Amino acid sequence: MTATPDSPAGDGVLSVGMVGYAFMGAAHSHAWRTAPRFFDLPLRPRMTAVAGRDAQGVQAAAERLGWDSTETSWQALVDRDDIDLVDVCTPGHTHAEIVIAALEAGKHVLCEKPLANSVEEAEAMTLAAEKAAAGGVRAMVGFTYRRVPAISFARQLVADGRLGTIHHVRAQYLQDWIVDPEAPLSWRLEKDKAGSGSLGDIGAHIIDIAQFITGDTISRVSGRLRTFVEERPQPSEHSGLSGTAGSGTGKVTVDDAATFLADFRSGAMGVFEATRFANGRKNAIRIEINGSRGSLAFDFEDMNVLHFFDGTEDAGTAGFRRILVTEPQHPYVAAWWPAGHVIGYEHGFTHQVVDLVRDIAAGTDPTPSFADGLQVQRVLAAVETSSDTDTWQEIPA
Repeated sequence: MTATPDSPAGDGVLSVGMVGYAFMGAAHSHAWRTAPRFFDLPLRPRMTAVAGRDAQGVQAAAERLGWDSTETSWQALVDRDDIDLVDVCTPGHTHAEIVIAALEAGKHVLCEKPLANSVEEAEAMTLAAEKAAAGGVRAMVGFTYRRVPAISFARQLVADGRLGTIHHVRAQYLQDWIVDPEAPLSWRLEKDKAGSGSLGDIGAHIIDIAQFITGDTISRVSGRLRTFVEERPQPSEHSGLSGTAGSGTGKVTVDDAATFLADFRSGAMGVFEATRFANGRKNAIRIEINGSRGSLAFDFEDMNVLHFFDGTEDAGTAGFRRILVTEPQHPYVAAWWPAGHVIGYEHGFTHQVVDLVRDIAAGTDPTPSFADGLQVQRVLAAVETSSDTDTWQEIPA
């Protein structure tokens, strides 16, 4: 039975099952633990079960991350009567099968981004979500950076007209974790598992952030993909993303870097860059938006700060102002610390849980929806096709 505030089975509880327990699983676990301790929620999340293929590994993760029980297959987790929501934190090639099965079983779903590895998979998932919504089942895709208070505040400024007509969107996501050619191969570098490289892994985030802040969507793109290191050492048995290399090499089948130009439906122009080869940049998510009345700029490596320029002020004193987004009136912040006491990466995941739980309790569709995830997937596919064909590609409305 799907939990609601009045559900006898739920008794005010939202019972959560999570599939996958690595990097994203740890971040999501922290969020499920933390959200009800800082926010007043209409349903109380219960961390009922976590699933993973390795019995010993998933048991250790459950004990470390705070889950009550374990399963060694996602099917067993989805089939459990005591699970109300399935949280999918697995590689992209597994999303469609797990998500569709969960929705058809009447479970709410939170699915990590990108939604899928192809437009076709994303379309099938979106259709399944739309059908499930008719029965009160909710689905959300995890574009977590939307819920960084400074980014949510940027959205408010644009929605309030403080930037006027948007002319330019400039977005970058810069990392350097594979700049060393001896860094070992991982699933994130294999197309059959990841779908794409920097384009889908981190480029998806800046596409969503740009569309979220502007309230607009991308209508066409012209892109370039590049792979700088085409073979890498095989990972050792117990290495992580940056672990020690094993014996032999394997082929990198995804892009290391992606750039593209974009047109927005409103007429704004966009320039996007996603790379895991920006030496010295660890997690630099940068966006600058220029409008007829003002501008804003953000960098995740200084995530509590938003820079805002009000072009209506006197030219003699006008300039970008540095806003420390830690005041109680800023999005999400009132639940945390006194003004000036900054928050971190993990808080976006907590805010995601808060919004999802509240939407489930209210019977409203959460955002970003699977349809939003599908829109991003179509942009990703168009960039890849554009790079292959050296042509501009239209994005279906």
